[in-house]
Amino acid sequence: MKKIALLVVAAVALSGCAGMVFPRANTGFLYAETKANDGTNPGNVQATKSGEACSTSILGWVTTGDSSVPAAAKAGGIKNVHSVDNKFVNYVGVYAQYCTVVTGE
Repeated sequence: MKKIALLVVAAVALSGCAGMVFPRANTGFLYAETKANDGTNPGNVQATKSGEACSTSILGWVTTGDSSVPAAAKAGGIKNVHSVDNKFVNYVGVYAQYCTVVTGE
């Protein structure tokens, strides 16, 4: 019985941590997969190209990557940004990924 209680406490203590490092994301407890629009600039800019940049987190202890707008624009060869969107995935707090998607020309 003590082993089961210890496993439950460990699971609760470790779950949900990976998603917490991305403050603007809807984390969910067991699973989350969300998208959000961060902004648009519908002026003269056409959305002919797309670029994506991501950051990942494991248990909320190790987070790596560059999910910035400039990194996403560079990945897509975009000089003028039309829109900025965000994607977030969280698997039981063990693995989380936050991506910025930029469209433009």
